[in-house]
Amino acid sequence: MSSTPSTAARRASPLRYIIMAVVAAAIAIAGYFAFAGQQRVPDATFTLLSGQKVSTADLKGKVYLVNFWATSCDTCMKEMPQMIQTYNRFKGQGLEFVAVAMNYDAPMYVTNYTQTRQLPFKVAMDDGSAAKQFGNVQLTPTTFVVDRNGKILKRYVGEPQFAELDQLLQQALNAA
Repeated sequence: MSSTPSTAARRASPLRYIIMAVVAAAIAIAGYFAFAGQQRVPDATFTLLSGQKVSTADLKGKVYLVNFWATSCDTCMKEMPQMIQTYNRFKGQGLEFVAVAMNYDAPMYVTNYTQTRQLPFKVAMDDGSAAKQFGNVQLTPTTFVVDRNGKILKRYVGEPQFAELDQLLQQALNAA
């Protein structure tokens, strides 16, 4: 009878190693997407309200913000006037801005908000693909700051610290 616990232990042991390997792989994959996977901007195409398409490849060589937002998001509505001010402050230095409305947002609400607030930057409707390509964005607002080389300098989830954002944009725009 003493061989039974030993046999059971031997059977459990490989399973334990498999579970540990799966957990380690999951942590490694999550780390890759959290850090290395998000260092470079993904290849994504945005469909603007006008129907025009703009891709991250089109924006290469420019400093830009990609802001995922929704008209139903209180924080998005709160930060939008400051986003407009930020854009207006830096557009003369070459800043580009794409406000990407989430796929669950009603297009007529997005269009109405864009027109009534006279948003001065590009506004796109996402079909879900851009949010997915940017690391499966689900929380709004989520804003990415991208440099001229397509490197993501910062990802803000929630309202940015605008003084920090201004400093980051100024540095990126001043870089050769």
